Amino acid sequence: MMNAPQLILASASPRRLALLQQIGLEPDHLLPADIDETPKKHETPRSLALRLARSKAEAVRQRVDVSEEMRDSIVLAADTVVAVGRRALPKAELTDQALMCLSLLSGRGHRVFTAIAVAEANGKLRSKLVETRVRFKRLSRKDMDDYIASGEWRGKAGSYAIQGLAGSFVVKLVGSYPAVVGLPLVETANLLAAAGYPVHKGWATAAA
Repeated sequence: MMNAPQLILASASPRRLALLQQIGLEPDHLLPADIDETPKKHETPRSLALRLARSKAEAVRQRVDVSEEMRDSIVLAADTVVAVGRRALPKAELTDQALMCLSLLSGRGHRVFTAIAVAEANGKLRSKLVETRVRFKRLSRKDMDDYIASGEWRGKAGSYAIQGLAGSFVVKLVGSYPAVVGLPLVETANLLAAAGYPVHKGWATAAA
């Protein structure tokens, strides 16, 4: 039996790592991709998410192709974009950005686009986009100020983390909860399996 290829997660996100571990997958390496994530003019949120996920996978693929140790590996990358209409919200780093995002999300529905991409050693690149609809309750100024004070929003798509304190803002979700956290699990497992990765290899000992 051939040895399984190594799995490389092209992300430094602890949330994505935890989601992979939830389904029994432990990456052999964590290699965050360093790419320009600036949206292009007139680019839709769904196109942005797909382009960034694919670009991350390709960037890390180029790095591992020159490594004798890692060139036979499979690279998994992902990107999440939160959108109100055709407007992609930023991954806020400043409090005024966070307040703007929360004000836009307050009392209305929005869409979360999470794209995943898998780059194989043979040059094949597979990708998948998952769309989830989320609705927030109407947020008071105190809700927003207290959430901003928590700091949890920093660097998060749309300025919130659904798996954290902001879970108390969500009144409805249609689609994939793990995709909103950062990695759609069904689609990730399917793409990895299609690329020849044994996604169930650790299941026999998972309950030990």
